[in-house]
Amino acid sequence: MLTRRQLAAASTAILAAPSISRAQETPGVTTTEIRIGSINSLSGPLSAYSVISRSNAAMFKRVNDQGGINGRKITFITYDDGFQPPKTLEQARRLIEQDRVAFLFNTLGTPTNSAIQRYVNQRKVPHLFLATGADKWANPKEYPWTIGWQPSYRVETQIYAKYLLEQKPDAKVALLYQNDDFGKDFVNGLRDVLGARYDGMVRSASYEATDPTIDSQVVSLQTTGADVLVCATSPKFAAMAIRKVHDVGWRPLTFMANIASSAAAVMQPAGAEKGIGVITSDFRKDQTDPAWADDPGMNEWRGFMRQYLPDADLTDNNYTLAYGFGVTMIQVLRQCGNDLSRENVMRQATNLAPLEVPTLLPGIHVSTSPTNYKPVRHMQLQRWDGRTWVRFGRVIEGADV
Repeated sequence: MLTRRQLAAASTAILAAPSISRAQETPGVTTTEIRIGSINSLSGPLSAYSVISRSNAAMFKRVNDQGGINGRKITFITYDDGFQPPKTLEQARRLIEQDRVAFLFNTLGTPTNSAIQRYVNQRKVPHLFLATGADKWANPKEYPWTIGWQPSYRVETQIYAKYLLEQKPDAKVALLYQNDDFGKDFVNGLRDVLGARYDGMVRSASYEATDPTIDSQVVSLQTTGADVLVCATSPKFAAMAIRKVHDVGWRPLTFMANIASSAAAVMQPAGAEKGIGVITSDFRKDQTDPAWADDPGMNEWRGFMRQYLPDADLTDNNYTLAYGFGVTMIQVLRQCGNDLSRENVMRQATNLAPLEVPTLLPGIHVSTSPTNYKPVRHMQLQRWDGRTWVRFGRVIEGADV
């Protein structure tokens, strides 16, 4: 006959067994570890974004230094794809089938994530908080295991189109765009607002991410007589475009994609004075803006940067972007408790109550639901003054446009 102590011990073991078993059954999860995979352009034309992975690694190190998630330490594995979609698929297979990560987090790029979206969804591997604003990531019916994070490029472009019509209702618009889903979201965003006027108002030129230069496209667009220029470009090409537009004496009202608004990676390399007047939009606080000098959220971020990334360029807004990614991912892991099954990780990622992120602008937060795969949906316009970005107007939600 069992004693009371033996019965209590047996009951405890039975209650603990499901969570232990589940941890053992879930790839990348043990009682002491959570293994997370990511893919970034650590080399190649989009290597400016490699700092995002560097920041993610530092954030997980901070979590580990603080004891981890429910006693589990995070192992963060990042591989380079050079922004080549076939390589992205190769690295995704390596992470999932060989490294046996629990899920993928913050993989970079639109064409690169497109190359692995079907694969990860077929295998039911969470594909979380992608480092791309393509509108296609919010498609829970067809791809329930994939979710983006930042505002959609399409919504961003709708905001620009509405503003340009207010300022120049009879504008001639030149569109320079990267020939992939990222660039095509800008085409669609302009069409959404301009409607039947699009064909008469817009002249466009595209480029490939592997092109050495976009000088010829800029010159071609200048000859159209456009007085508005919309650039759907990554950082390297954004800097080229700003420089070339200035050097040829063209002075259009210029809109630059949010992902190419880094002072360190774009505006300074282009020549800070050459970009004066360029408009973009953002959802993050800008470290160079004096308005945030004593902001508690930005002070938290600065403290993290001093301790974990002391040699980083604080004017590179990819670090504030990455902080938002990291805060969101860590919140999901905390919500999971001891159930780190892939199903529950996805469940928690799509059930985020309004989450305050220290580096986001006031009035902008992260929230998701099983039918809302757009965690951040607000932005504010801002203009480059030769030194920093100056915000103007109100915070706008995509649905407001």
